This record gives sequence, structure tokens and C-alpha cells, in this order.
Amino acid sequence: MFFAFLEQYPMLLFAVLLVLGALLGQVKIAGATLGPAAVLFVALGLTAWGITQGVELTVPEVLGNFGLMVFTYTVGIISGPNFFGSLRRGWPVMLTTVGCVAVAALVGGLAGSALGLPQPVIAGTFAGALTNTPALAAASQVAGEAELPAVGYSISYLWGVIGMMLAAAWALRRGAREGASGSPRLEQRTVRVDQEAGPTIGELLKEHDGAVAVTRVKHTTGPMLVASPDEPLGKGDLVSIVGPAEALASVTSELGHVSSIDIIGDRTDLDSNRVTLSIAKFAGHRLEDLDLGRRFGAHVTRVRRGDVDMIPTPDFLLQLGDRLRVVAPRDQIRAVRGYLGDSERGFSDINPLGLALGLTIGVAIGMIPIPLPTGSFTLGSAAGTLLAGLVFARIGRVGRVPISMPTAAAHALSALGMLVFLAFAGTKAGLLFADAMSSSLGWKVALLGFLITVVAAAALLLVGRLQRTDWIQLSGQLAGAQTQPALLAFANTRTGFDTRVSLGYALVYPAAMVGKILLAQLLVLIG
Repeated sequence: MFFAFLEQYPMLLFAVLLVLGALLGQVKIAGATLGPAAVLFVALGLTAWGITQGVELTVPEVLGNFGLMVFTYTVGIISGPNFFGSLRRGWPVMLTTVGCVAVAALVGGLAGSALGLPQPVIAGTFAGALTNTPALAAASQVAGEAELPAVGYSISYLWGVIGMMLAAAWALRRGAREGASGSPRLEQRTVRVDQEAGPTIGELLKEHDGAVAVTRVKHTTGPMLVASPDEPLGKGDLVSIVGPAEALASVTSELGHVSSIDIIGDRTDLDSNRVTLSIAKFAGHRLEDLDLGRRFGAHVTRVRRGDVDMIPTPDFLLQLGDRLRVVAPRDQIRAVRGYLGDSERGFSDINPLGLALGLTIGVAIGMIPIPLPTGSFTLGSAAGTLLAGLVFARIGRVGRVPISMPTAAAHALSALGMLVFLAFAGTKAGLLFADAMSSSLGWKVALLGFLITVVAAAALLLVGRLQRTDWIQLSGQLAGAQTQPALLAFANTRTGFDTRVSLGYALVYPAAMVGKILLAQLLVLIG
């Protein structure tokens, strides 16, 4: 009766899955929780149970696809600012990720043949063990049938999620044990200049490649000044400097020594406030475009985006919701706040136009056919919207139109999209799983899927450490290599949404997606 009622009202089923998933996600197992990823397992289990009662529970496919597009697009938005900076040194990671997936495919092909499994089943098992539906679709197209690949996919999918989740949990545990750190913590100190004729502030910043920021200067005579690039430093001057401890030590030894005089707390002439950027026209512009120095005699010393403090350079691209630490004359602070907006709306503005454009362009990219000797394939809407999000976050605006969104809003939309997709994916996998387990190939496929997932996880962990990737980012790379949102949700929950997780995910996801699609087709053809 209960299952029949849920079958009749799919949106109620969707809500029930979210509630049960949220409850299960809070349960601690071995000191850890599944978090949002629990929705996937609840949906899979409840759907498989429903099959035993003669009821097929489904979440509407259009709802699941929309959730996936929103999720991948916002992951791109969150990761974009760091992604392109990491791209120059990140391409070896992309290549080795594809290499690890290829090793898993090779092992799967050999082991599957040894078990006497048909090639379409092996290809489907590979797609399921690495949780990639587009790879399943590609294998089915080349095989000319959908049933055999679907059997392999559905049996191996569950361990594909659980096995790689265990690998990610192990990586995160190692990271916590070794004290893996993210962005260096910024400190502030006052330094007294001992040189008779020191450098200008601009020369000092250039010498240290923007690793530090100078906020205030107090010459031996005169009022306290906002630091400007042309300001010269001389013996006896006091300067307030912000930066990582190592960079501060280097600057201090160059200029003079740490002073006990607190010029930061002296607000006779200057004041500092953290101001939220909430004026849409500034989004996507460079920091220097604000022209705060000329307008107000003000200077931005730090930018806080999400939970990360950064020292901005003049060409730093701004986003709505950025919190700017501004130093300015006391009588100009209120004017600066009015100019930048300083409204909570800056955190929550999802920028509907930018979101709609990003999804539209992303879906269009995903539909572009990429030719192969066996036919063609498409990246799909997930990879397409991820790429669109990365680019939109990078460029920030088109003409006068801002196309990115605040980090806080992107995180909220990402979590919502992920929950929607996991509910859909769980019900879909549950339907296939129940049917497939009755197949005579069941135990052989389960063994092959187990092997492929373990080989892929071991290879990714080994290569990641050989490349000296920190454990936190490596957990994101595991999720990206597996093209599995549930793993990203798990790693984000365990790390408090450390930005390195999303960066690792976005860095390898597109390459892993393409690699799996090609390899799944190859596994069919070699039979």
C-alpha cells in the first residue's frame, strides 16, 4: 500500500527520499557520516525493496537531469577561479587520471574474458564500476543492444560508489593524520624599517610576487597613511604587513625588525572594515577597476571568498559576495561601504540570467557530436555545464552583464542540485539492480566490478601520491575520476567544503568522462 502510494505521487517520493537520506546521512559509522550521499543509498534500497512488492518507484528523469546540470555548473563556478591557475601544472594530473582509468579497463577486459563474460557485459561492468552512465550509453550503441551492458552496469554500480568512497575516506583520514593544509593562514604584524633608504611599497610587493600586502605606513613624522605603491620607506618608518608566516619572516628580515608598537589598533587617522561586494556592476571586474585609491584614498588588503582569505593583486577578478578588507581614512569608510554595496544580498544573489546562460551554453556544448571511427559521441550535459561554469567563473562578465555568482550562492545551489540528482540516480540504479541480480551472470559480474573499482582506486591513490598531490585534493580527484557526485558530497562534508576538493574534482572530471566513453566502446570492439 505504501509503495503503491509513492509510485502514484513521484514528487512525494522525492521528498521522502530527501528526508530519509538526510536522517541516514547524520548517522555516524566508524566516526564518519555519509552526509548528502546517503540519499543515493536510500533511493537505491527503497526502489529495490519496492520491486519485491511489485512496484516501480521512480523520480522524474527531467528532474534528475536538471539537478545534475545545476550541480555540475555550480561546481565549475566554485572551482573556476582556481582551476585555470592550476591548469598549467594540472595537465599531468589529467593525463595520469585517464591512464589509471585505462589500466582499470585493461584489467577488466582481461579478467572478464577469463571469467567467460560477453564483451558487452564487460563494457557495461566497466561503466558501472566507474559509475559513468554516458559510458554505458556509448557501449550499448556500439554493441547494438542495451540489455547486456545494462546487466553489467547495474550489478557493479553499487560497489563502484561504496568502494571509491572508502578510498576517499582513507585519503581524508591520511590527510587529517598528516595535517594537510590548504591556503596558508594569513598573519599581520608591524615592522620597523632599519634601512636608511628602503624600497617603495610597490617595489617591495613586486619583489615578493604579491605574497604579502602592506596596509598602513607611519613615517617618523606626519599622520598614518594608507599604503600606496609609490610610497617610499625609510629608517624608523612603521609598516603594517599581512601575509603567510614564511613570507612575513622574509619581508621582516629584509626591512628591519618586528615592532611592538600597535599601529593597527591606532584608528586616529585610518580605519578598516570588511565590506561585502553586493553591487552587480562590479562583478567580473578587476580590483583595480574599482579605483578605490583615487576615489576614497582606500586600499583593499585582503579578500575573503567562501572560507578562504586571499591577498589580491590589482588584476584580481571580483565576484558578488566577496568580502573585502578595506583600509581607508576614517571619514571615507561609510562612503566606501555605500559604493561597494555591503549588503547580505551579495551572498545570496544567484544571478538568474548568468545561471540560465550557463546552463543553456553547457547543454549545447554537451550536445556537440565528437566523431570517432565507430561513430560519434557527445560529452553530455553534465560535462558541458561543468565546462561552462569553469569559463563563466573565469571571465566573470560579458560586456556589462555579470555571468558568475557568489560563492555562497553557488554552494547552496550545488548542494540542492546534487540532492535532486542523487535521488533520481538511486531510483534508476535500484530498478536495474533488482532485475540484474536475478541474472545467471550475477556473481561473475559482481566479482569483475569489484576488481575494476579496486584497481582504479589503487592506481589513482598511488599516482596521486607520486605526483605529491595533497590528500584533500586527492579525495576530490577520486570523485572526479569516478565522475560521481555522491563522492564529492562525501568529501565536502568530511572537509567542511574545503575548496581543494572541488578543485580536484573539476580538474579531472572532463578528461575522465571522455576517457571512460572511449574505453567502454573499445571494450565492446575487442571481443
